[in-house]
Amino acid sequence: MVIVGAGLAGLTVALHLARKRRVVVLAKRNLDEAATAWAQGGIVGVLGDDDSVESHVRDTQEAGAGLVDEHTARFIAERSAGAVEWLVERGVPFSSDPGGPLGLHLTREGGHAVRRIAHAADATGKAIHEALLAEVARHPNIELRVGWMAIDVITPHHLHSEDAPRCYGVYALDIEAQRVETLAASAVVLASGGVGKVYRYTSNPETSTGDGIAMAWRAGCRVGNMEFVQFHPTCLYHPQDRSFLITEALRGEGAHLKLPNVDGEAARFMPGHDARAELAPRDVVARAIDFEMKRLGLDFVHLDATHLGEEFLKSHFPTIHARCLALGIDIAREPIPVVPAAHYTCGGVVTDLLGRTDLPGLYAVGETTYTGLHGANRLASNSLLECVVLGRTCADTILAAGEGERPALPAWDESQVENADEQVVISHNWDELRLLMWNYVGIVRTTRRLERAMHRIRLLRDEIEDYYANFRVNRDLLELRNLVECAELIVRSALLRHESRGLHYSRDFPNALPVSFPTVLGRVAKSRRARDSVSSGSGGSVFGNSRWV
Repeated sequence: MVIVGAGLAGLTVALHLARKRRVVVLAKRNLDEAATAWAQGGIVGVLGDDDSVESHVRDTQEAGAGLVDEHTARFIAERSAGAVEWLVERGVPFSSDPGGPLGLHLTREGGHAVRRIAHAADATGKAIHEALLAEVARHPNIELRVGWMAIDVITPHHLHSEDAPRCYGVYALDIEAQRVETLAASAVVLASGGVGKVYRYTSNPETSTGDGIAMAWRAGCRVGNMEFVQFHPTCLYHPQDRSFLITEALRGEGAHLKLPNVDGEAARFMPGHDARAELAPRDVVARAIDFEMKRLGLDFVHLDATHLGEEFLKSHFPTIHARCLALGIDIAREPIPVVPAAHYTCGGVVTDLLGRTDLPGLYAVGETTYTGLHGANRLASNSLLECVVLGRTCADTILAAGEGERPALPAWDESQVENADEQVVISHNWDELRLLMWNYVGIVRTTRRLERAMHRIRLLRDEIEDYYANFRVNRDLLELRNLVECAELIVRSALLRHESRGLHYSRDFPNALPVSFPTVLGRVAKSRRARDSVSSGSGGSVFGNSRWV
């Protein structure tokens, strides 16, 4: 088995598969650069007496602006307590409260009706990631390859075969040795995260280049809801650190958004945009900040937590307090300059609740996927939950499917390529792509901007594919190739949505339609039987009411 990605989704699948199978996990960069390790807020657990599955489903649906698949939301909410318990058993050091459910301290974030977020202070992802990595390192059936990047899924096309489509493994680049290996596998799991690096400003690590989404798309799988890119409202605005996230939990505990250089309560602006003020869902808060910045010509706004007190901030948000202090900002005595940044990809590879894609033998879990959980906007802290719940069901599905026969696979062919003469082509196209996506396909969009973006993206794609066809691959080239693929999918999806909903806001279509559907793109029309093979059975379906293009 090959798992592409070493974040929470990939490690969850690996630990469950390794009970009975040998597993290879590919991590293209240092292990601390997984998006999981950067997550601050926490993981949803329906645990408290004041909470219920119905309440969590309702909050998820409200945040998702009418595009959440209710069956998916309920399936995951019902398993949230078990997911948290499994992490506790793995030794994750969640913040404790002797009087709380399972002895855990639960916090609240925007969009949640009650406190239901299990967390490890303000570095939950790091705590979870380190605990699972330690268990993976001890497991005799798991081989963790750091510095390896998957290039493409191997299908009958690579064998020049007319056999029915399926996944036979992956081609993978050993980045340091600069050689490509053929990794045969009875099952491949894509768990490589989202595509935040397609934007100039993002809270994501360098790993978030849409690798799994692009690989699955090239292999013939459908993708869904790619127009819905969540911009986190509060990323630190500082020249020395442009990716440091200021967790939503800080607003959940009472921090206020204010306009710079204005004193007093009148400086707050969120109550004028939404009755929920700072606790409104992320899309509402991000648009409000974007509006105020453009209205006043600001580079940032302030997040003021000074009234919460130094002792509280140090104990509940030690990572944020320490990092800001190192940059010269004492959050107990002065506000934090913040700006929205690309944060989470709500769309991705279409899968069912068992992790199955359209291609037999190919699975996907986590931010790489579209399952119907996040709809038009992800509810805070649902992402880590999705990784654990569906990572476990995916592993069980792979184990139940058996190993099957595998044909001999061809080696990677480098006979027609040479070493690159100039890397400036890659760096220039990388910068141009991220800037045009930020300017034309950001928080607020117009049809004309989207069309301009599409025109330039297609020119860039042709340049990149020509470069890819003629020169030996390296990580930068592969990431750029995947980013431009995903950029086109985002813009195509955005052009198809003639309304404003959730994370997609268009000045040309400012109102929401009375009835709306997910946007699902397919490379080639598949048979009815092929579509049903993915969406039928206990895994549930997110495909029945989709707009399939």
